[in-house]
Amino acid sequence: MNMSRTRRERLIVIGGDAAGMSAASQARRLKGPDELEIVAFERGHFTSYSACGIPYWVGGDVTDRDQLIARTPEEHRARDIDLRLRTEVTDIDPDGQRVRARDVDSGAESWTSYDKLVIATGARPIRPDLPGMDAPGVHGVQTLDDGQALLDTLARTRGRRAVVVGAGYIGVEMAEALINRGYEVTVVNRGSEPMSTLDPDMGRLVHKAMEGLGITMVNDAEVTKILTGDDGRVRSVATQDREFPADVVVLGIGVRPETALAKAAGLPLGTHDGLLTDRSMRVRGHENIWAGGDCVEVLDLVSGQERHIALGTHANKHGQVIGTNAGGGYATFPGVVGTAVSKVCDLEIARTGLREKDAHRVGLRFEAVTIESTSRAGYYPDSSPMTVKMLAELRTGRLLGVQIVGREGAGKRVDIAAVALTAGMTAEQMTTLDLGYAPPFSPVWDPVLVAARKAAAKVRGSS
Repeated sequence: MNMSRTRRERLIVIGGDAAGMSAASQARRLKGPDELEIVAFERGHFTSYSACGIPYWVGGDVTDRDQLIARTPEEHRARDIDLRLRTEVTDIDPDGQRVRARDVDSGAESWTSYDKLVIATGARPIRPDLPGMDAPGVHGVQTLDDGQALLDTLARTRGRRAVVVGAGYIGVEMAEALINRGYEVTVVNRGSEPMSTLDPDMGRLVHKAMEGLGITMVNDAEVTKILTGDDGRVRSVATQDREFPADVVVLGIGVRPETALAKAAGLPLGTHDGLLTDRSMRVRGHENIWAGGDCVEVLDLVSGQERHIALGTHANKHGQVIGTNAGGGYATFPGVVGTAVSKVCDLEIARTGLREKDAHRVGLRFEAVTIESTSRAGYYPDSSPMTVKMLAELRTGRLLGVQIVGREGAGKRVDIAAVALTAGMTAEQMTTLDLGYAPPFSPVWDPVLVAARKAAAKVRGSS
């Protein structure tokens, strides 16, 4: 009798958040522990959490850190995933199909072989190489560990002055969180307006809303150094010509793909230093290595170019695709249109597709229109103003991008445009969309459709 058994494969996952653990969980659904051993390395204390929720936890809207955790380490282990916390992978050896990992607390190192590898190392906050950036009291916010460290600092700090460096999504959300904590907040921004993911004319609306919250906005300002006191802690933030007192500093400049490991291993990186993959999320040129989440670049379906977009929505989808393929199935990730929403107090901010400078950069000619409308029928109580900006390609009328700023009901309207962009619709085609209508929800002509009508007319007039 032939008693031989098929050798059990080993899947190693580097990174224990959205992409990594989604991949591990999906692979486990497809293959049991007798067929596939899964080992996951995570250098922090937490797994499967919502990084997007950290500003709301810091600001007090979310009262308990554990509310942000979708699945605990114990829950993963109960599904036969060998999850090793506080363990950092320091080397990837693609030729030898192994990784070296270090126990963060003890320093002990060891090599582990793999048959299949998933790289989900995420992104890291941009921390400029300036004097004082590593001083106590200066925080980047990307992980739950980062959020806990910031809250610990806030609890110890007597002063109530905070400076946020940068005015992207994280910077704006952290500024509001600190206002909610009772801090006097200054945002130092190198751009002409906050939210560089918007065109400046739309960013100006966000600027006004932030000032309405009591946040001091300082635009067109470059931070040159962080000044410290006699105790070594941060005391102020300096620009070229001014100094802003600070008891705590939060970096909201943005993030970069965490790909130092991949680069050292000779894996292919794109122009934004993110890993390059094919449609199955397999690292290009490497049959048994996949990558997903904030460490990869993805195809922009509108421009046709690779982009780095750090969003949990993409990371979870990447993980599902990777886990399906690593588990023996088949799945692909077609790309993105760059949809994102945020808020400042009750102001909702949304965008999808290309900004004007994005369209110029890839050689697209377009018409841009901006309209003002309301969230509900004008006569219905609590109707609020809404501004919609739309870009449509010259001659073809193809939708290129939409930005929306308004109060309640504004943000999620961007999903209409996201679907239209994904489908390759023109502004003219959008005007005939059969959207839901009732006075409590929109005017007879929804604001997005008003913008589409104006864009279509402008494209026709320029033809």
